[in-house]
Amino acid sequence: MLPSSRRSFLTRLACAGLAGAGLLAPIPAQAQAFPQAFSSFSVDVRPLKAKGWGPFADLVGQAALDELHRSFADRMNPRGPRFVLVITDVFLTAFADSSSGWRGRGGGGGHDGMDGEALAIGRRGEILARHPQHAVLDVARRSTEPDEPGRAVALAQHYVRWLRRRL
Repeated sequence: MLPSSRRSFLTRLACAGLAGAGLLAPIPAQAQAFPQAFSSFSVDVRPLKAKGWGPFADLVGQAALDELHRSFADRMNPRGPRFVLVITDVFLTAFADSSSGWRGRGGGGGHDGMDGEALAIGRRGEILARHPQHAVLDVARRSTEPDEPGRAVALAQHYVRWLRRRL
């Protein structure tokens, strides 16, 4: 057992070393947690439209918006920031039945994916917090939709449900 003065000296020394390494530094304002209540929800699919997705982008955006309203219904507050989901990319596998491609030579995988970023926007339009995310959905196991529009809707819903878990 260490004497009290020696133990406190070692404790101070360890804390000084951690503070010097930046491990006990205060959290900067930019690293604050994502807000827990939101005044409104919107989905930005302009990155998808720029890639030529057109009406398909609108379908994905509407599915994500509907799911935002369902999944975050208990977190509405008129004084909160706006929640904006920017969907930047959607990947739909060519082999929704989880086959391995032409003659078993690969190319499938049976996974759809979506990339985007959730933003908390303040009253003056400033970004208060951001949360980038990539979500993958195993089409053969999770989606009951065999067609691309149905799979895209299921993927958008899955993406938002993961946001709910993470935020």
